[in-house]
Amino acid sequence: MQSSFIITVIIVYFLVLMLISYLTSRKSSDNDAFFRANKKSPWYLVAFAMIGTSISGVTFVSVPGMVRNLDMSYMQMVLGFFAGYLVIAYVLLPLYYRLNLTTIYGYLDQRYGKTSYKTGAWFFLLSKLLGAAARLYLVALILQVLVFDAWGVPFVVTVIGIILVIWLYSFKSGIKTIIWTDTIQTALFLIALVLIIWQLGRSMNMNIGELTSAIVKSPHSRIWVFDDWVSTQYFLKQFFSGMFITIVMTGLDQDQMQKNLTIKNLRDAKKNVITYGFAFIPVNLLFLSLGVLLLVFAQHNNISLPEISDNILPYIVSNHLGSVSLGIFVVGIVAAAFSSADSALAALTTSFCVDILGMKNEEKSNVVEKQNIKTRRIVHVAVSAVFVIVILIIHSIGSDSIINAIYKLASYTYGPLLGLYFMGLYSKIKPIDKYVPYVAVASPIICMAIEIAFKQLLNYQVGYELLLINGAITAFGLWVLSKNNKQNLSIAK
Repeated sequence: MQSSFIITVIIVYFLVLMLISYLTSRKSSDNDAFFRANKKSPWYLVAFAMIGTSISGVTFVSVPGMVRNLDMSYMQMVLGFFAGYLVIAYVLLPLYYRLNLTTIYGYLDQRYGKTSYKTGAWFFLLSKLLGAAARLYLVALILQVLVFDAWGVPFVVTVIGIILVIWLYSFKSGIKTIIWTDTIQTALFLIALVLIIWQLGRSMNMNIGELTSAIVKSPHSRIWVFDDWVSTQYFLKQFFSGMFITIVMTGLDQDQMQKNLTIKNLRDAKKNVITYGFAFIPVNLLFLSLGVLLLVFAQHNNISLPEISDNILPYIVSNHLGSVSLGIFVVGIVAAAFSSADSALAALTTSFCVDILGMKNEEKSNVVEKQNIKTRRIVHVAVSAVFVIVILIIHSIGSDSIINAIYKLASYTYGPLLGLYFMGLYSKIKPIDKYVPYVAVASPIICMAIEIAFKQLLNYQVGYELLLINGAITAFGLWVLSKNNKQNLSIAK
């Protein structure tokens, strides 16, 4: 009964997405619509859609689950996120709009050269593919446990089915369709979040005031960590890690910036980034509050919680809150997952077509445009297939907290991008272009050695600050490779 109910909810949800896809793609399905939504997206619509894109299904389950071990200290990183969005709005966006880029890595071509450009694009493709697959993996696993295990459906079929659904509603108009579907999906997962909190209160006979009091009085409501600088949760580490993670995972990420670049002018794009950047503060506070309430609910009802933190919310919802709450949860997590994964597929397709294959978005020839559309659709299918493979690999490895794994992965793969852009924007150096890939590859390897050495020799666990170390090593390597450290480049001004 439970599995039939969930699959019915998913089918209805899929039909709604297909209707939106039809309405948005019937007038335009060319590459300009797929890559840039014809530069006609309203900023407020993009701002709301970006909440869903950035939150993802991982946040829906991992952030509440992390409260058990880390309390609400994640809010320190969330405040750093907002600082990072200010940097994006006032430093990176003006650059991207001035250069009129289809993908943001075109800047590296103009600043350093073709090899550096390709290096940045490949690092994005690797980073986004792994990160987005990790996010979607968690949702696929939850649906597998809640629905498809009971029907004897293999996990690989579940994953293929999810990717196929996303491909079906996004393959015609790409980002143009996704902005509208993500808007709907953001609204749905936020409503689901509020309703689950309300259902927990109802189950414990608590009103809003009593729920708030329970959160405040809980020992897990601790946010600030100032007393232990060695801890990975120390305030300065969390704040600045959050800031730089946002800069690289949003400002230097084609997936996150592609929606921003569909807005017609820079002024509206800035308003968009600042608006959704600020919105993450109350949204993440709600997710962490939900995590505290799950622990209060478990204690109130003498419930033994799963050992894996990511399983706490799915376990309580599916076993203790009834079918209505389960339906709400499924809609919420699928909405959050799809809003993140669909834009990732579109961005990976866009980057590969434009950055790797050299496809020109301005092509006026009808024959060439038709060929480009055909090529783009083939790439879209290929990227979807690789997505499936990566998710299955992640499934074979597993992780207690996917969100921690994603941020740790970002520290390694986005570090070279941070170094490339930092030196490009804030120096006038001109490194030898053909050697840049060696620096970009060596930097994460050196970081891994540093992390192991600190752990074994100093008993110090390197946290998300690894991203800064990685970026600094890349920047130093670029400086060493410079032909002329004094060279003045107009693009770097």
